Amino acid sequence: MDETVAEYIRRTVLKIPRDEIKTMLQMWGFLSEAQLQTLNFRQTKDNISQEVVQLCEDNSADIKQAAVLDIIYNHVYPNKRVWSVYQMNKSGEETEFFDLTDFKKKFKRRLKTALKNVTINFREYEDNAIWIRIAWGTPYKKPNQYKTSYVVYHSQTPYVFISASVIRSTLPLLCQALVVASNYHDIREMELRSHCLSSLQDIVFKRFSQTFQTYCPRPLQERNVTSENVDLRIIQENKNEKERILRLNREVFGDAPQPKLEFAQYKLETTFKSNPVLDVSGIKEPFRCLVKFSSPHLLESLKSLAPAGLADAPLSPLLTCIPQKARNYFKVRERKGFFPGSFVSP
Repeated sequence: MDETVAEYIRRTVLKIPRDEIKTMLQMWGFLSEAQLQTLNFRQTKDNISQEVVQLCEDNSADIKQAAVLDIIYNHVYPNKRVWSVYQMNKSGEETEFFDLTDFKKKFKRRLKTALKNVTINFREYEDNAIWIRIAWGTPYKKPNQYKTSYVVYHSQTPYVFISASVIRSTLPLLCQALVVASNYHDIREMELRSHCLSSLQDIVFKRFSQTFQTYCPRPLQERNVTSENVDLRIIQENKNEKERILRLNREVFGDAPQPKLEFAQYKLETTFKSNPVLDVSGIKEPFRCLVKFSSPHLLESLKSLAPAGLADAPLSPLLTCIPQKARNYFKVRERKGFFPGSFVSP
């Protein structure tokens, strides 16, 4: 077994919590049950990793088996990576039967044509999810197994979840390979990012419930307040206001936990509206701006603004409808002609 393969397996085992090493090695399936029985999982992780490497040496493991172990680790712990959502688009409304073997063949051929030194591994999971691991090299260097890209593609859907390599120049090659292999026309980023892969999937596949804002402001009513009960009225009004905020928050966000989103952004376009004296009303070029939001848990942060007294209730629909706007983002960009950073199939 190559030394680089042995070292990669050792480092992968060291990343796994000690109580879960045995379970993950069983999921890997490369070592027999008899070999696993020889391991002492109560010793230090470093000693466990050395023994695992020795067993892999006996089985003549190569980089393909090592990559499968890495895929299993990232599938169990997807939150260790940052994921971005991409949406592919067909030129027409035609639907085609998805052939996994053909997809793999086209994907590999496209990448290996563009870059000779690259290793590609696939693993299928539930919900038609195909996990793809790509280790990138250069024309003169072997693939770097520590700077990988990960792709989670759900067949029969246009959505792709990508955790890109730190080598940013590889992203266009990856997107082109996905477009060609899946028989789509182009692919664009939806500009949603998070460590929580499942939350991004919940948003794009509409697997969480969020009510729509239906709040209508109520007119103010005149009240006769005497000095004797002013304190009680203030206390009661504060209580009523808190209950109103909680009720409106519940109407907008619902009771269920929000999907864990860490990044979102808007591209806004509007026309100038000003006093004619300023002489800007004749400007035909629209005013464009980019608004970015980031937080360890963006939607829960927005949900907590009104109860914390940091914003009026109800929040603006521009904020509360981020998941819905994310799902419609591709169509909006297509309609307005915003195509920066797009990858189009030749």
